[in-house]
Amino acid sequence: MHVVIAPDCFTGTLTAQQAAEAMAQGWAASAPHDLLTLRPLSDGGPGFLDVLAAALPDAQTLAVTVADSLGRDVPAALLVVEDGGRRTAYLESAQAAGLHLLAADERNPALTSTWGVGQLLEAALAEGVGRIVVGLGGSATNDAGAGLLAAIGAGAPQDLARGGLALADLSDAGLPGLAAARERFRGVELVLATDVESPLLGLQGASAVFSPQKGASPELAQALENALGRFDEVVRRTMPEPTDLLTGSARRLDKVPGAGAAGGLGYALLLLGGTRVSGVGEVLRAVGLRDLLRAADLVVTGEGSFDWQSLQGKVVAGVAEAALETATPSVVVAGQVLVGRREAMTLGLSGSYAVAETPAQVEAAMADPVGTLAARTARVAATWSPRA
Repeated sequence: MHVVIAPDCFTGTLTAQQAAEAMAQGWAASAPHDLLTLRPLSDGGPGFLDVLAAALPDAQTLAVTVADSLGRDVPAALLVVEDGGRRTAYLESAQAAGLHLLAADERNPALTSTWGVGQLLEAALAEGVGRIVVGLGGSATNDAGAGLLAAIGAGAPQDLARGGLALADLSDAGLPGLAAARERFRGVELVLATDVESPLLGLQGASAVFSPQKGASPELAQALENALGRFDEVVRRTMPEPTDLLTGSARRLDKVPGAGAAGGLGYALLLLGGTRVSGVGEVLRAVGLRDLLRAADLVVTGEGSFDWQSLQGKVVAGVAEAALETATPSVVVAGQVLVGRREAMTLGLSGSYAVAETPAQVEAAMADPVGTLAARTARVAATWSPRA
């Protein structure tokens, strides 16, 4: 039996690679006769580059140093690959602006900046690539990508790179270089890879939904909403709104799905001419998962918490969709399973299995994530793999 093991990371405990290895260990213990192929996955957040690098052996990794969201130097990388006759650079925004780079007492979305993501874009442009794919997710920022725009010359750092809250005071002339910055990306396909479809503003926007996860109080979240609204106002005063090709009407970029991704970083990339794609969809395409599934008997995916968010563009949903297309049975092994059987079957999953179902089991799983995940996967293998 050929089994593809294709999990996401188990946030806070295991990377996608570590999760895949733990699941393979458990499966092999119960079904040593099976052929296992490991394909750790990502939806565009932390681990995006690691997943692609493992699956694309011909890719070139280029080391760079950029600023984190508080301005400190951190190591980062570009992944450059020949893709369909042109060079593609993959970037991971979390390497520069990731929440995981900050200590708990440093998390303050009023002050954090995406300047380092702009430095990553500059490095990609310097490589002369024809396509840039930016994985979005796991950010510590809520500045609508203003710091990124400052780093590539759209405006002064003292106006744009001091965090989201400072944008409330942005003058009408605060983006003098925006047109020139956009021109630098003419001829380059710029892609936003994210699982988030949130707009920039409003009840489903960056400040309302995601800034509390980054340390914002309700009062700060509202202040950030107002500041990003002011930033959008200055943008629309500076740059004519693009025209929707279908309707002929003006297209509000702040309302485009994905504009609110990574604290509004998606919005800045849209301003530069970017287009949004599903983060997991981009990864599945790059690693050739569908072709792999056509030769497999089963795919096992996983993540830390299989919940309602999993149903909306996360790795588990992407794997289940690909498995349906190739008529390959799919199951999920998750730290916790918080959706019902009907919801899981709606995705096309043939089974969902939790590592932990009680508070005591959750505590044990956090203490030994590899061992508990391997043990649960071994029990799943005993159910799914025929005895030799």
